[in-house]
Amino acid sequence: MSVPGNLSSAPPPSSFDENSDFYEESRWAKLKRKLFEEPLIPLGCALTCWALYEATKSMKSGDKYKTNRMFRRRIYAQGFTILAMVAGSAYWEGDRIKRKQFDGIVEEKKKKEQHEAWLKELEIREEEEQELRAVRKKLMEGRRVDKQKVAEEERRTAEAASESESRLGDLGPASSEGDQKKSGSIISAVKDIWPGKK
Repeated sequence: MSVPGNLSSAPPPSSFDENSDFYEESRWAKLKRKLFEEPLIPLGCALTCWALYEATKSMKSGDKYKTNRMFRRRIYAQGFTILAMVAGSAYWEGDRIKRKQFDGIVEEKKKKEQHEAWLKELEIREEEEQELRAVRKKLMEGRRVDKQKVAEEERRTAEAASESESRLGDLGPASSEGDQKKSGSIISAVKDIWPGKK
């Protein structure tokens, strides 16, 4: 039984564990199973081949009586083989129906697993694409913010430059008059200090 904390991937025990009919089998295992289920069919095929071999051998030796007898045996062996096939088919019909149902279930399970794996892969791709979109969005947002900062700084620099120009423009004539007064007062102070000129 599966315990909540148990991470074992093994399936829980089933009542079909001992029944090999409910599990997949290889071609060799299938051939062996068929031989054990219907051993009379290979026996009839072997008897038919033996009768044909003996008939050809007697034809080469020229024994017509033995040739006819071997051809009759071949017919009996073929009839026996066909009868064994029909009887085996009738006897194992229920098993064949179960086998077909099991093969259908296995095929459906494989298709379902393949479909689920495909869906998981699509989900993983979708998640990766969403992550990439989020990263791209962050990058674009960062670039947009950087551009806004640069534009804001340029605007501030332009405003500061225009303000300083306007201040200089406002102060221009007054400062030149003040400079003239200063220069006039300096010159007059120098003249006052200079000896001999009063």
